[in-house]
Amino acid sequence: MFERLQQFLAGLSGEHKPAFAADDPRVSVIALCIQVMEADGQVLDVERAALRKHVKEHYDLEASELEALIAAGTDAESEAIDFFRFTSGLKRQLTEEQKVDLVGLLWEIVYADGERSEMEDHAIWRIADLLGVSGRERIMKRQEVAGRMAETGGSEENQDA
Repeated sequence: MFERLQQFLAGLSGEHKPAFAADDPRVSVIALCIQVMEADGQVLDVERAALRKHVKEHYDLEASELEALIAAGTDAESEAIDFFRFTSGLKRQLTEEQKVDLVGLLWEIVYADGERSEMEDHAIWRIADLLGVSGRERIMKRQEVAGRMAETGGSEENQDA
């Protein structure tokens, strides 16, 4: 009921932000990305930019849709106590290839600042394990992203240059 009231009020003010349902797999993907970004205790602008860039490209979103999705993911992440809340649904909804691609996206976020911390590594290991992605596939994705980052100078900003 509260959501309908918010939508009604947004309609009156001329604002229309797309709403994402809590069970939308994209919300879970964003929440997991945020959890990985926060794993090392600091969230850098370059990590946020990487998240926006990859999510916008992957889901082909308009700017307002991207902001609404990130807001929904942020809200969901702030209420979560563990990874399972997000991985359980994704494990059922995604194909094996999509699960591996998600792990790749998480590595893209980690390497956006040019560094990989032990805590980020552990977070991705747990997420991959909960998704049913093998250690081999997880490591291959990590090496793929790390190699690409090494070729481009080590950060997301240098990829666009």
